[in-house]
Amino acid sequence: MLRTILASIAPGTDLRDGLDRILRGRTGGLIVLGWNRSIEQMCTGGFTIDIEFSPTRLRELCKMDGAVVLTTDGARLVRAGVHLMPDASVHTDESGTRHRTAQRVAIQADVPVIAVSESMNAITLYVGNERHQLEQPTRLQDRTNQALATLQKYRNRLDEVSGLLSALEIEDLVTVRDVASVSQRLEMVSRISEEIAGYVSELGTDGRLSALQLEELLAGVVDERALIVRDYLSASRRTRTVEDVLVDLADLPASELIDLARISEALGFSGVADSLDDPVSPRGYRLLARVPRLPAAVIDRIVEHFGSLQRLLAATTDELTQVEGVGEMRARGIRESLSRLAEATIFERHH
Repeated sequence: MLRTILASIAPGTDLRDGLDRILRGRTGGLIVLGWNRSIEQMCTGGFTIDIEFSPTRLRELCKMDGAVVLTTDGARLVRAGVHLMPDASVHTDESGTRHRTAQRVAIQADVPVIAVSESMNAITLYVGNERHQLEQPTRLQDRTNQALATLQKYRNRLDEVSGLLSALEIEDLVTVRDVASVSQRLEMVSRISEEIAGYVSELGTDGRLSALQLEELLAGVVDERALIVRDYLSASRRTRTVEDVLVDLADLPASELIDLARISEALGFSGVADSLDDPVSPRGYRLLARVPRLPAAVIDRIVEHFGSLQRLLAATTDELTQVEGVGEMRARGIRESLSRLAEATIFERHH
């Protein structure tokens, strides 16, 4: 929800234009994004206007004492000059009157509230218990660029360990350590990309180029995470779904993300450091996903039929045609694609 609200007040939007005008005018303001029964009960004084929103109108209305209430989508100005009286028992960490009110209203009424501080020259957004201070676009862009540079390094390292895993899978030399290493890198890339996505949302129209860079760097990462788990879930000692494993990985604290034993435990292995060098065998999902124009349903049936990647690699065209949905032409295409992928992967590893 926070990211959606940030996108609605990002640079380039009318609401952000109005907030910037308030900052430049150094008058401050308290803006509520939503009109419901709770807000109505908190409001005293002021007046009803119910007119279309515009940045200049918001700026002029914030010159007066009191809060301004908008519709949830920010399209209309509902009330102005109102005094908000939230429940004083609602906990707040703020010290200033305007910010204390903003936080309490956001928690009690469950609507976003924006506090513009003239003394600190800052815009603060409150969404439920969350507090987010908006940064200047130039500073935010610098932070985004630094994060993208870090993500590029992470992605390069991910490609290295992923390529190594593919070669080891073909040679049937995979260990738990290899699987955990790739899962670790995938999780690191996923987490930093989430952070960048928040920056991009906050940048609005200024973040279009960064959004394209992020999309390019994330190509295939989401699918790869699920494929890794599907490939090695059969080796797990627990009866869990792919989604369960992905949630467990996402819930790992940052301090535990560097521990391969902890990652292996989340994947369903024993989680003992001594077991990291135990051999494991993939089922073949990752390699089959790289075969062009091969439907997911057919991949599932192929994996179910052969059971392991090594049996799949050794299968003949005739054996492939025994799988439902695999005709002679498709079987020949799969056989040729797997052979090319195996040769290219092994060549890249040894050269």
